[in-house]
Amino acid sequence: MTVFGFHANHEQASPRQLLQDVQDAERAGFAAAMCSDHFAPWSRRQGHSGFAWSWLGAALATTGLRMGVVTAPGQRYHPAILAQASATLAQMFPGRFWMAPGSGENLNEHVTGDPWPDKEDRQLRLEECIEVIRRLHRGEAVDHRGRITVAQARLWDLPPEPVPLIAPALSQGTSARSAAWADGLVTVNQPVDDLRAILEAYRGQGGRGPRVLQVHLSWAPTRAEAERIAVDQWQSNTVSRPRLADLARTEDFESASAGAGLDEVRQAVDISADLHWHVQRLADYVELGFDEIYLHCVAQEQGPFIEAFGREVLPAVAELTADATA
Repeated sequence: MTVFGFHANHEQASPRQLLQDVQDAERAGFAAAMCSDHFAPWSRRQGHSGFAWSWLGAALATTGLRMGVVTAPGQRYHPAILAQASATLAQMFPGRFWMAPGSGENLNEHVTGDPWPDKEDRQLRLEECIEVIRRLHRGEAVDHRGRITVAQARLWDLPPEPVPLIAPALSQGTSARSAAWADGLVTVNQPVDDLRAILEAYRGQGGRGPRVLQVHLSWAPTRAEAERIAVDQWQSNTVSRPRLADLARTEDFESASAGAGLDEVRQAVDISADLHWHVQRLADYVELGFDEIYLHCVAQEQGPFIEAFGREVLPAVAELTADATA
């Protein structure tokens, strides 16, 4: 049965508020949680960006949920540091933590002052980092010279089992390439045919593990409010994917997306005031074969979404998909 989780978006709420939100989400019936690891938000209207790793420790300690984080080794984080951070969480909370290491966005990585590599260089750097992290998690002493340098590194507190490294992929090419190293795949909502192609590319190259989907949605009691929230909070995320990775500042995202309206935002956000519409939409994603689906309501106030989806949507999706597979 598909697991439905809560996406905690650090770019839209303070860490304190998000901690309360994830606790409320567990009480409402969400079975897991995930977040992304940003240094800055995509727009000043979003207005937040707490440190994901501090938050994860608190969230894991105060809920019983399994949690994951999308992050980027190689520039802002040395892979040995991410290996230590992830091993520590996995050691404290066995079986409850996964990590999705990706090639990153300039928005978060430019703060080091280092040059921003092109996509192929970032991908090669990521693959080196993956190997380093895996070796450290196995307890090996690591020396490495390449796009990243590691000198005499060793972890002294190891995870009881390997930390799952889930590949973030937004395209067929990245999905297929990630199959060589990943313990699973995570992507975001797109047209159904595109999602199917991403999954097929991963499996076609021998990809294994869970298929994970993050769903950006906007729900409110009225259609007008759901649409207003989506445009206000997610307009800056309508930038094309290749360009999205290269923009450096929050203000650059605002400039690049200026003038984007509801039609553009609908390409990235599932928008409806009708809870039954969301039930059917999520059932469609389940039918594609996703094992875990994390819901991100793009509103800054999460309480109404958590309450409504916990009460009506999650039980209805479970019933609908159970009937379909019976």
